[in-house]
Amino acid sequence: MKWFLDVLRGMVIGLANVIPGVSGGTMMVSMGIYDKLIWSINHLFKQFKKCLTILFPYAVGMVLAVLLGAVGLKIAFAKFPLPTNTLFIGLILGSLPFILKEMKGENIGWQGILVFVLFFALVVVLKVVEKETSTEIQLSVLEILKLFLLGAIASATMVIPGVSGSMMLKTLGYYEPIVTGAIPALMKGVTSGDWAMVGHNVGVLLPFGLGIVFGIFAIAKLIEFLMKKWKGRTYCAILGMVAASPVVILMDPGLYEGLNAWIIVASVVTLAAGVFCALKLGGEPEKA
Repeated sequence: MKWFLDVLRGMVIGLANVIPGVSGGTMMVSMGIYDKLIWSINHLFKQFKKCLTILFPYAVGMVLAVLLGAVGLKIAFAKFPLPTNTLFIGLILGSLPFILKEMKGENIGWQGILVFVLFFALVVVLKVVEKETSTEIQLSVLEILKLFLLGAIASATMVIPGVSGSMMLKTLGYYEPIVTGAIPALMKGVTSGDWAMVGHNVGVLLPFGLGIVFGIFAIAKLIEFLMKKWKGRTYCAILGMVAASPVVILMDPGLYEGLNAWIIVASVVTLAAGVFCALKLGGEPEKA
């Protein structure tokens, strides 16, 4: 049962990572597994068997969610944009009690308040300057290197609570070509037997995926260091980014097209469902 629940938690993290404005790291915090996963990533090569046992069910859930989410969420956002987004706003709001609990008794001071404001503003600015593009990626040596770097940047932001890796991709103009372009196209190529399509999209996703792996290990080391040295102020930064996420999501003008009473009611229901799920999936932080 625990293994199955960990797969479900991994799916929540994976879904969060494909939605611009929603942070996989926030979902980890809300479910009480953030410290455990960061520890497992940092000690994977030192205690391989133990860490792999911890990480594997989460990885399974994340992969399933990313593959299905890239297709399913594209449909959900197209047909029910506001209720779908308020579901994830609920998940984010449900994580706040767990973050505040972690900050209890920590030294914050005026520096912590300043850090909160700066990181809140950072997330909002990223939304303001994001780019829209639907251009198909043309592979070249330079583009492959760029995809690797994008993967590293996106994965680093995926691990940090409150920062959306997908929003970072949108800011850099690569969300549509990779998340809603290459991933669904790869699945379509496999099911239709179009191996030229498969080959092209593997060429896009492989360097991006390798960059993700590199970025996760790099940022996990940094997070562990910051938590040991400046835990209170690090959590102020996290809280600032988490608090900004609902604001950023609601800044999208496309959410309010065709707004009516039924959509508002559905959005309130999904918001409450998101908070409920975050509180149920969360709890006391788990130790490795």
